[in-house]
Amino acid sequence: MKFTQSILVLRLVLFLWASISPLIASAECIGDQSAKKIYTVYIVPQLTASEIFVNWSPLLKKLGEQSQKCFALIVPASIPQFEKELLSGKPDFAFANPYHAVMAFQSHQYIPLVADGKTQLNGLILVKANSKIKNLKELNNSEIAFPAPNSFGASLLTRMLLTQENVSFSANYVVSHKNVYRAVIAGDAIAGGGVNATFMREPEEIQSQLRVLRSTSSYRPHPFIANPNVPLEDRKLIQACFINLKSDKVNEKLLNDIEIPDPIAVNYANDYALIEKINLKKYVNPTRY
Repeated sequence: MKFTQSILVLRLVLFLWASISPLIASAECIGDQSAKKIYTVYIVPQLTASEIFVNWSPLLKKLGEQSQKCFALIVPASIPQFEKELLSGKPDFAFANPYHAVMAFQSHQYIPLVADGKTQLNGLILVKANSKIKNLKELNNSEIAFPAPNSFGASLLTRMLLTQENVSFSANYVVSHKNVYRAVIAGDAIAGGGVNATFMREPEEIQSQLRVLRSTSSYRPHPFIANPNVPLEDRKLIQACFINLKSDKVNEKLLNDIEIPDPIAVNYANDYALIEKINLKKYVNPTRY
């Protein structure tokens, strides 16, 4: 079956797979079909599984062809399940949020390879566009929607901000960023936590119904990280090929779709170690797997 045909089939069956399995994996090698080893690539499920497959499969195909590597794309059914797999050291590579990168480095010395150099990540607290709420204090004693307990910008940073502002709230974890935005629009939550990257990718009809109440501090966005068990030669090659993709304008959409429009080399010490200093541990929930 041709690659494009495989993607169409996957889009039809992913939803059913998600209901019976904690992991949704690509049905074939993506990249160089002659490669002797298949590297697993786990993607944090901020979006639906079908969207992630549609966005990441073409990118990994191009990356695999240029690096002569083969990848298996794996999408855990939830963000907590992604954390469980990452903290067990299973992924060879992963696209993870910044705090996941910290957790993975501390537990297994995962190595950040590339991240987007154009944008910064901000957590957002959003309300309905026509809401009369003007400041965080007015959210006191309200129910607020978040994607998952350990979503870096959408949950950890936003809950920290609310706590620092002495706002009492109950958290409703609704699995994904998309669900947060729609829960606020539907009135199921008075406010919700998101991030600039996913919010700006929503259709205009969704964005227009929401208003950003507050934004958090900015951080380097999600990195593509590597298990230290991946040979150094392969890590360097894949990093170089990933960055080289932006030299060809043909790849612009591929990179934009995965939220890394300008891949640059990153490392833990310079780009993610500072997150250790903001004391997010008190907001982390390690049990929701």
